[in-house]
Amino acid sequence: MSTTPLLHLQHLQKNFGHFRALKDVTFDVYPGEVFGFIGPNGAGKSTTIRILLGLIRASGGTATLFGRPVWQDSVQIHQRLAYVPGDVYLWPNLTGGEIIDLLLRMNDQAHTTQTDTLIHQFGLDPTKKARTYSKGNRQKVALIAALSQEADFYIFDEPTSGLDPLNERLFQAAVLALKKRGKAVLLSSHILSEVERMCDRIGIIREGQIIETGSLAAMRHLTRTTVTVTLGDDFDVTTLPGLHAVTPGHAACEWQFSVDADSLAATMTTLAEHHITALQSTPPTLEDLFMHYYAKE
Repeated sequence: MSTTPLLHLQHLQKNFGHFRALKDVTFDVYPGEVFGFIGPNGAGKSTTIRILLGLIRASGGTATLFGRPVWQDSVQIHQRLAYVPGDVYLWPNLTGGEIIDLLLRMNDQAHTTQTDTLIHQFGLDPTKKARTYSKGNRQKVALIAALSQEADFYIFDEPTSGLDPLNERLFQAAVLALKKRGKAVLLSSHILSEVERMCDRIGIIREGQIIETGSLAAMRHLTRTTVTVTLGDDFDVTTLPGLHAVTPGHAACEWQFSVDADSLAATMTTLAEHHITALQSTPPTLEDLFMHYYAKE
């Protein structure tokens, strides 16, 4: 992966009157990387994205794409950018196919065999007028247009809103294909399983501030592994340090508990001395990590 980021945000701030929508947003996105941008509604995700697109001006801090300031050089930046919003509004009297071609032409791109393949894969009828489309079909139009483009940076803001599970999987496969081609992707999503499946790194935003960035593997120290174990004797696991929510299982000598990451190795070593006959371990998920920060609200 390149050591020079395509997107660089440093202490980004945005005020709407006396309200501080963004207090301190700092992260980078590199070529060949899918970066997950997560947080609840109102945390500042869409405000950050609108600044990146040059739609609103930051109140402070630095925001550059391809080394260019996003507000001053938005026209040049948009030539290398593809974007899909969470709520897509289309020209009601144009067909889906006409809108896809229009969006491509507006970015000096052409309708290709890749466009036709995407239309077929997503199951879109391009001959219907946009006013007849459901939310999911409107979303497909924007996704097909974006994924047909030859861009360097792709921004997806809640892109699978309204899509069925099959189309969600098609989108995920398309994003991973972009990654293999060295493209950079910023994915804002509230579907944590989607982020967990696709993203190399994630940034968690809370009340206008980035509170943690890094790979999911690096962040697992913030959460606990859930363990169900059956021992060969009647050892009392409640005597072990670093365990939480310890409860006896349904079978004899069975225990269920969660364990801190820094206590996991010592716990397993001690349990092994008592003849483990069955063991099930569930690593922490992105949802666990997310709740680690938001359960305090």
